[in-house]
Amino acid sequence: MSRPFTSLTGSFLLYLAAERGLSTNYRLSVQQTLERFADWCAEHQLTPEGITEERLATYHRWLRSECGLAASSCRVAMVHLRQFFRYLSREKVVQANPAALLECGRAGRPLPETLQADAVNTLLQSIDPADIPFGARDRAMLEMLYGSGLRVSELVNLRAEQVDWEEEFLRITGKGNKTRYVPLGGVAARALRSYLQHARPRLLRNGKRADVLFLSNRGERLTRDRIRQIIKERARDAGLPENVYPHILRHSFATHLLENGADLRVIQDMLGHASLSTTQVYTHVDQKRLVSLHQSFHPRGRKA
Repeated sequence: MSRPFTSLTGSFLLYLAAERGLSTNYRLSVQQTLERFADWCAEHQLTPEGITEERLATYHRWLRSECGLAASSCRVAMVHLRQFFRYLSREKVVQANPAALLECGRAGRPLPETLQADAVNTLLQSIDPADIPFGARDRAMLEMLYGSGLRVSELVNLRAEQVDWEEEFLRITGKGNKTRYVPLGGVAARALRSYLQHARPRLLRNGKRADVLFLSNRGERLTRDRIRQIIKERARDAGLPENVYPHILRHSFATHLLENGADLRVIQDMLGHASLSTTQVYTHVDQKRLVSLHQSFHPRGRKA
């Protein structure tokens, strides 16, 4: 009889803790990978025994195309799955290890995907802030992701005390528990104020109290996956052909700043990057755009 994924995940996490001695943070990362994989398997009515190498390849493509995961994140997920199925094979849960020949790819730093400014504007303008409560909420969220370059994890945890209305900036605690200050911007500030005044009270249910700013229809903290889903739906409604996800708005924030003359170190500070080399990837995006413009408009740049 097939054991459910939840049982298998639990025993694997215990193995990582007891026998491998891996950290809590690493086990949490593995757990998130396996929960996402289990949801995908449930949607396709797959059991652990029904997973093949071809199915894993399909799942890898799904992570990139539907979830919008970066190549590095996909690589981590596939490493986790390779470890998981090696464990299942050792425990005789599966007869053959479908991940034995799984190619996880080389770790690299591909150019970040970005949206053109016109595409971002189309997306934002398609959301009616007068639609209370969800239009106002979603417009404010997207204005802040793009206008302040927030990570989605920073957005879901944002609290009222982190907003300085007088100076119009946000106090953000990001990776490594480091605090940075990010401009809020006039447009994002107006969208956030409108949401807080008119929409957020409607989302609070039965006298509930919530310490975060952005709430679900049940008056609870939004999850990162739900925000990803909202953005995908809003992009589809706006008629955008691009795969739009939260981090592409952060990439676009940095790229558009650079294109308009912002200093690279200022962008580094606003993004909360520990190293300038992490931020420098955006200079390659800008250079790529310059080459494209040269090829399109310069008499000596046009291709035959």
